[in-house]
Formats: sequence, C-alpha cells, structure tokens
Amino acid sequence: MSSNQRPSLVLAPSVNTTTVVTTTTTTTTYAPIPLPTLPTPSTPHDPQKYPLLNAPLPPSFRQFPLVFPNGSRATFRDNDDADDLLQEEEVIGGKGWRLVKSDDGAGPSRSVGLIEAVERFARKRSYDNDGLMQGIETITESSTHTPPPRKKAKAAPVLPKLSTVNAAAPPSPLPSPHGSPPPPNIWPSAPPSGASSPQPQLPIQPDASLATLMSLPSLVSHFSGLPIQLQSHLLITLLRHSPLPVLRTVHSVLTPILARDFLTLLPPELVSHVLSFLPFNCIARASRVSKSWRDIIDSDPVLWRDLLKSEKLWFGGDSERAFAEALIRRRRRAGLPHPNDLSLANPYKVLFKSRYLTRTRWINNPEPKHLAFPAHGRSVVTCLLLSRGRIISASDDHSIHVYSPVTGLLLRSLSGHEGGVWALASTKDTLVSGSTDRTVRIWDLSTGRCTHVFGGHTSTVRCLAIVKPEWVDVEDEHGNVRKEKWPKRPLIVTGSRDHSLRVWDLPRPGEPEYRFDGADEADIDPADEDVDENPYHKLHLEGHEHAVRALAARGRTLVSGSYDSMVRVWDIITGACRWVLVGHTQKVYSVVLDSTRRQACSGSMDGTVRVWNLKTGECQYTLTGHTSLVGLLGLSPSHLVSAAADSTLRIWDPDTGEVRHMLAAHTGAITCFQHDEFKVLSGSDGTLKMWDVREGTVVREFLSNIHGVWQVVFEGRWCVAASHRSDATILDVWDFGNGEPDDDWIGEPVGGIYDEDMTDGEDEEMEQADADAMEQDLDIPPSETDMADDPALFADDAGTKDEAFEIVDHVVDGDWGGEDPHGEGIADSSRRVSSQAGRHASRQAGSTHHGRVVAPSSSTVPRLRPPLMNDETPTRPRLKNSVGRRR
Repeated sequence: MSSNQRPSLVLAPSVNTTTVVTTTTTTTTYAPIPLPTLPTPSTPHDPQKYPLLNAPLPPSFRQFPLVFPNGSRATFRDNDDADDLLQEEEVIGGKGWRLVKSDDGAGPSRSVGLIEAVERFARKRSYDNDGLMQGIETITESSTHTPPPRKKAKAAPVLPKLSTVNAAAPPSPLPSPHGSPPPPNIWPSAPPSGASSPQPQLPIQPDASLATLMSLPSLVSHFSGLPIQLQSHLLITLLRHSPLPVLRTVHSVLTPILARDFLTLLPPELVSHVLSFLPFNCIARASRVSKSWRDIIDSDPVLWRDLLKSEKLWFGGDSERAFAEALIRRRRRAGLPHPNDLSLANPYKVLFKSRYLTRTRWINNPEPKHLAFPAHGRSVVTCLLLSRGRIISASDDHSIHVYSPVTGLLLRSLSGHEGGVWALASTKDTLVSGSTDRTVRIWDLSTGRCTHVFGGHTSTVRCLAIVKPEWVDVEDEHGNVRKEKWPKRPLIVTGSRDHSLRVWDLPRPGEPEYRFDGADEADIDPADEDVDENPYHKLHLEGHEHAVRALAARGRTLVSGSYDSMVRVWDIITGACRWVLVGHTQKVYSVVLDSTRRQACSGSMDGTVRVWNLKTGECQYTLTGHTSLVGLLGLSPSHLVSAAADSTLRIWDPDTGEVRHMLAAHTGAITCFQHDEFKVLSGSDGTLKMWDVREGTVVREFLSNIHGVWQVVFEGRWCVAASHRSDATILDVWDFGNGEPDDDWIGEPVGGIYDEDMTDGEDEEMEQADADAMEQDLDIPPSETDMADDPALFADDAGTKDEAFEIVDHVVDGDWGGEDPHGEGIADSSRRVSSQAGRHASRQAGSTHHGRVVAPSSSTVPRLRPPLMNDETPTRPRLKNSVGRRR
C-alpha cells in the first residue's frame, strides 16, 4: 500500500426521522473516515522467507460491511483496491451505449465529513429551506391534514466530547505499545447548544472493535519486532480463538502460497523413483493435474517401461524397439510436434496405452460396434489385409477390393488379374498381388492404378512377401558380428508352383512403370517373358522339386516350404541356399521365421511342427500332438501357435518347444486364425471364436451358425472377418473403440514389421552407395541345383491325400485342380497353353538388362486367353523356353 493511500470506513447514510405534525425524513451521507496507515517494511524482505508479503488480499476482504452497536452500518474499503473499484464503476457501458445513472446531470454529489456532520446534527433546525445544513439531502413528505401550531423548541443538551484516547473511549483489547503515536482523533467536539429537539444520534457508537481497528498499525509494528518463536506462538493463540469461517479464510490464503510443486523441483531420477510407487490409475490422474506434470510423466521412459513390465505388457524381443522406432519416424515425417503444442509422449507411453486398451477393450467391451456388408458376390475370399485404415480383400473371382472399415463403402476395385488372386502384401499405398494367371502386379492404392506387371513365373504365384530394410547381425569370416542394414531397399519375394522363387525390387513411387512385353495382349503368355528385360528383377531361386507353398523373409534371410517336404533357407541378397532342412515326411504347408531367436518353424501334412536352428541347420524341436495336416502357423514374441485340420489349435513355447495350451472347441478343420500376446481368433465350421492366449479358454464367439469362415485379421481396435452365409460372402467389421477416435491406440502388425521402417528416400545418397555395394555381393557361382532335362523332375508327388488334406486343400488352400463350388476350376481356369518346351537352367552372372518401360494403357481391355491343356496340373508347371541368368 502506498504512503498516500490509507484504508477507510465508508459510513452508510444516516436517516433521522422527526415526527411533529409533518413527517420529515433527512438522509445524510458521510465522507469516508480515513484510518491509520499500516506500517510499511523498513527494508525489503526476502520473498522466500516472507511469501505472503506481497500476496493480494482475497476479494472478500477488499471491501466488506460493518455493523456497529447502535445498528449503524458502514463499509470497510481497502484503498489498494479503491482505484479498481472506481474504475469498474466508471466503465459501465459498451460499444454504442452507456449506462445512465439516476443522478447523471444532477451535478456532483456533495457529502460532509463525519466531524462536520456530528457538529451540525445538534444545531437548531431552520424553518427556512435556505437554512438547511449544506451537504444534507432532505426529503420532505407532507401529510394531507393541516398541521397544528408548532410549540417552542427546547434547548438541546450538550453532548460529551468523544475521542479514542480519552476516558470516555472504551478500553482497548490490547495495551497500546509504548512510544507509538496515538491514533488521530476522528470524533467531533460536542455540538453547540440550542439545537432543536428531538436530539440527533451519533452516526456510530465507538466500541472495542473500532478501537482495535484504530490501534492496528501499532499492533503490526510490535508484531514485526517479536522473535520468530513468539510470532508463531501469538499467531497460534489468535487462531485458537478464531471461529471456523476465519480459519477457512486463512486456509484459503495460505494453501496456494505455501504449496510446492515437488515434481518440478526434484531431479528426474527422483521423480521416476517417486512415481514408480504409484499404480497406473493414479499416474493417469496425476498426468491431468497440470501441463508440467503431464510433460514430466509422459516423457519418462523409465516409468512407462516399468509399467509395461509390471502390467505384463512387455513382450520382449524386438517388439518394443520396433514400435518406438516406427513411431519416431512417423512423427518426424508428420513434422511433430507442431509449434505451441504440448511435448510429445514417450513412445513407451503410447505403447503402454495401445496394449492396455487392446487387452481391456477386447475382453471388457461386450458390444463393440459391428458392421456387416456383402463383398465379392458368392466367391471365396482368399486374402484379407488391414492396412492404414483400409480393408483389402482378394478373391478367386480375379478381383481385389478396398473397403472403409468405418462405413463399409467400397473405395477401390482393382481389376486386371485374369485368375484368382491368392497372395497379397501391402506397404503404405503400395499393394503387391500374385495370381493364378502367373503374374505379379503392383498397385497404387491412392489411385487404384496398376503401375507394374511382372511376368516370369510359369505357374500360379501362391505366396509372396515384402521384405523391408532392417538392422541384422552379420558375421564375417573371422566370427565377428556387426550390425548391418539389409536389404538396402524394399524387396518382393514370390513363391510359385513352378518350384521356384523370385526376388524383385519393390518399385518406389515415381520410379518408371514396367509391364512385360504383351502384358495387355491376349496372345502373349507371361511365362514367356525374358526377365532380363525387367529392371526390377533381381534373383531366381531354384532348388525345390515341387510347388513352393509358403515363405517368410526378414533382413537377408528367406525361408521357403515346399510340397517336396523340404524347407530351404536362402540368402536373399546373394541367392545362395544356406540350408536344406530335411525332416518332414510329407508336404510343408506353412513356415514362420523367428529372427530374434534365429529359428524357423514349419508345419507339415505329417501332423508335426518342426523348429529349426538357423545357425546350425539342425532340427531343434519336433512338436507333436496334431493328428492331421498343420496348415497354419503364427508367431509372436512369446507364443507359437499352430492350427490343423484336426479342428484344434495348439500354443507352444518357442524357447522350449513345450505345449502350453490345446484349444479344442471347433468341430471342423481350422480355416483361418491370427493371434497376438493376448488372444487367438480362429475360424472353422461356421464359427469364429476368441481365446485367451495365456489361459487357453474361450472368451467370446463372434460368429456362429454360418456356412464357413474364410479369413480373419485384426489390428489394434479393428477386427475383420470374411465368411459365407445366406448364399453370399459377407465382411464383418468390429470396432472395439466404439467409434471414438483415438490416435494413440496404435495396432501392432503381425511380425512387428511397420510401414515406417521403409526409408522412402530419406537417405538417398547413402542408399545408393549401399546399393552399389549390394551389387558386388551378387557375383557368385551358380546355384547348387541345376535343373536337368528330366521330365520326372516335374512328376506329381505320389503321397497319399487323406480326408483332412482334401478339406483344407480345397477350402483353404485351393491348390488342387478340382472344380470350385461355382463350376469353375480354381487353379486350372487360368493356365495357359504352351507352344514350346524348354528346360530350366541356372541364371549366369554378368547378363545385361534391357527393360522395356511403358506407360499403362487405360483403354486396353484384357481378353481371355485359351484354357490350359489337360496335361498341365497345379504341380506340373509348363516348361519355359528361356534361360535365366544370375544378375
């Protein structure tokens, strides 16, 4: 408070009513009574020691009413806030209008001081209006009857002189300190005699509270001079004698001043240690206290790593690292964080939220949002993907459809294949498809155009994969292990019934489009293409003696399973066959690659699952228990799941080979399944069930009493299933987020391969240098197997096909050359007539490449080619009159 500002008492106007014959009401207003000024600190105080020194008064104590013993009213006003109050009263209005007060234009209001008012109160009233006391507003109300004659007024008694320091004043509740100046005398002297009757009353009667108020400055001065201990003792004594409203007021003032944000004051290590004792729900509430707390909690990697482990959401392997790296790349490409945004949460926090929601919502949400719509007429859905907010389905009706999971609307219909589509893989806006027409097509999902058509395979392209660059351990000839990134750019690997695999570069957006010569002509067979003209073709891997049914690839390692009962391990960069894994006695239908444990797993028609050591090439475990064809395998960081035609699924420990659970509730062959660290979804005999992968129990049943379930996929909050019911193919979509948007609920793809792992031109110069070095690795001797001129090489397998194989092979695999339910041959409908016969040979190094780059023709209408000859079967591919050479 400045020296020229003093607290004051604003007295309420006094009302004096005199009744003789005429009733006269007189209202008097008083000027504010200046109170003694509180002493200012002699020297500046340390705000750390005196935190309340400059604290503002609560609004309720800047101006409040007072009632004195005789019922008089006044208003205490702290002059620190007086200017603000006056300013608020002055700016009553807005644009184009102003509040007009009742006394506007009536001139300035006049008021008298308290001393003058008291002195004039006792004067004789004048009968003349000109003799009225100045500054007193008088309102006279006349009655209707004639007033009687006025009697002679008596002399007014002499009032005693009032002072706060004389004997007439009430005693002060606290003794006046010695040496302090006495408070000023605000009381007037006695009014002169001769005042008219009745006698006026003083506007206020002094009491103990007013006397204490007048002596408050001296009390504060003496309090400041007391020792700290005595100050505390005095304050506690005063608080003990304070009623509850006073204590609440003191608490409301002290609490915000004395509060300390310990999280922002402590070192990060101690903050992590303190927060580690809190359960997850308390940490979630604490993050909503303030922005600073949210930043501290969200950015603490140790906290969220420990929470992942304590909540059993830490899967191990490379899953957490892969998620974090993918999220960092995604944010970098999106330019996050934006200016003025809150700091981004640590990737472990986002991972915790995603996994926590996945675990709880899939089990605790009894009614997720459900959408069902028809797709592909009555055809079988052969492939189903969830990719970047799109549902991609392929069918044996030669088409590929793209749907919205939110609305179920058909976004794109990709047409171009002339046979059933049996292999799909996607990354970002690029889709790769393989078909029974023996071609590999690459599509731009943003436009729906087919940008590339690759030929070369002489039979159905039955499996394919996109291999993305990742860091792998590479051991040199001296046994030293170092980290290298392989492949240097994304690759496509395709497996075919022509007993071989091919490796291609995945075209990047903006690179030249390629279609093999005659891709849009009916009389040109794609098997006749000279792959040396294709600039994207890299390797032709030969060695299998029967159809390649399954493949899996990571880094530099490619694993393929064939109907020749063998599993082969390849170097995807050089094309060398590292291992030929022999052990299965019948056809191999499924393979998975465990790059973390350096293992590969294979499922066979012999009813076994074998775990292979990729370092030694030996069979590490043989998992037995299934009694029929093991057609499907799935691998997660902690679980290996197998599905068989014996209507059961089994969950294995990939480290020990022990069986953890047998899932037996279906009554027919398992046609599809997918799993993660929480659940297994399996389809069979017209039902779709969800199992708890850790307990081995059924959690819920999505579909029942339908004809069949073709495919099922899930990721994050979404689950999609393709089934056949009511004589139509239906896609069912479940949203376990119930339609509420949540960008932090990120699904983890199967195998932990994220789209953000691709470089996409981020390091073009480095990639080009790596690509040049990669070319040097390709100059190696020919493959160990040279295909000979022996017709017996392509003979069908003479193995027995049991009933389980017939069911799964026809319904799931579609590999046998029978008739489909609609009267068309599933495999044979797209075979081509071969006019020449040749022999397979290894590709020689040093060949030149003359690729023909063409622009796609939008007006070209593909024509059906002649049907296949009867002697060409799915396991007897036609021979190609071309010589392949190693690039």
